[in-house]
Amino acid sequence: SGHYGRGATGGFLERLDRGPVIGDGGFVFALEKRGYVEAGPWTPEAVIEHPEAVKQLHREYLRAGSDVCQAFTFYASEDKLKNRGHSAGSHGVMEINQAACDIVKEVTYPEGGLVAGGVSQTPSYITTRDKALVQAEVRKQCEIFKKNEVDLMICEYYEHVEEAEWHVEAVKDYMPGVPVCASLCINEDTDVHGVPTGECGVKLARAGADVIGINCHYDPFRCLDAVKKMIKYVKAAGFDKVHFMIQPLAYMTPDASVQGFIDLPEFPFALEPRICTRWEMQRYAREAYEAGIRFIGGCCGFEPYHIRALSEELSAERGGFEPASGMIGWGKCLEKHTKPWVRARASKEYWQNLKPGTGRPYSSSLSKCDQWGITAGHELVHQHEEETGEAELKKGLDFKKRLAQQGSN
Repeated sequence: SGHYGRGATGGFLERLDRGPVIGDGGFVFALEKRGYVEAGPWTPEAVIEHPEAVKQLHREYLRAGSDVCQAFTFYASEDKLKNRGHSAGSHGVMEINQAACDIVKEVTYPEGGLVAGGVSQTPSYITTRDKALVQAEVRKQCEIFKKNEVDLMICEYYEHVEEAEWHVEAVKDYMPGVPVCASLCINEDTDVHGVPTGECGVKLARAGADVIGINCHYDPFRCLDAVKKMIKYVKAAGFDKVHFMIQPLAYMTPDASVQGFIDLPEFPFALEPRICTRWEMQRYAREAYEAGIRFIGGCCGFEPYHIRALSEELSAERGGFEPASGMIGWGKCLEKHTKPWVRARASKEYWQNLKPGTGRPYSSSLSKCDQWGITAGHELVHQHEEETGEAELKKGLDFKKRLAQQGSN
């Protein structure tokens, strides 16, 4: 184990059998805030253009207690890198994935962590729903992960369970023997095509996923409700060896609709008032563990201090592991503060019962979502390599106006 004190050994599935495994946080959002990722495309060319920034973020998640570090390859399918005139296509999937693997292996392995490769939903699916085309994109990405002998694969961020099934099948076929995780970015009810969430879990198990769950789009507690449904249905279907995972947003989203926080008017540049506190993260970690979920991490909005909160809450279950970044101990460190009223906050009782204010007296607590009701197959979600043109932008604005008129009638 490295100097961060990580004592766990063995392969990914063996670690899950023994107890909780902590993942990392959301790289695209964290690096966008730091100025290294472009909002909109959300692609990972920073591994080539700003490798030190990516390396430092891996280090910070490791110090906070991550057991698994995922190569920063989110949205690195060839069709996504070239989508709508995006310049990342000049690098290509092979170069990006290799750079990402080089960085994560260099930082993670000396500390006793595991390295995950990752694939996610593709523009090809929502434009064509052509299985052969979609799986070809997956195999192209997996070539580098197979060459680098990653410890596990994470197929994540799917609005449609059908695409996730295709990805799992392709990864299992191309990388036999490598554990495969599969997580959907759906709510507690259905995927975007109306397939019930519990049934989605069963479909992923049948496709061969070793670990099943939910990531992104919703807050920790809505994601928990969704994974609990998956657990119930998957176990009822007889898949006793399947493990479960959860990697939610760090934003509270009780008002998010079928496509999650993307439908919120604050997405993506005004979400800060919704950020979960570290104490809410500790509650999430405890509830996830008690629900039987063993791979516990985060997605967009998760910063290293959020991962530290998960690590701290589950320290005993991880053999007394303490993150290198230190234990907050429910604010015990505040005993050293100069002000007596701040020292009086050095207790679990204080922080567990706090109802934080937003500092915005005229702000509403909930928002009205954009609910356009369109998904794979609709002309407005077709993707292409050309830049988004004025005519296409106008079509979208006209569609929005028609929705507004219908709502006022």
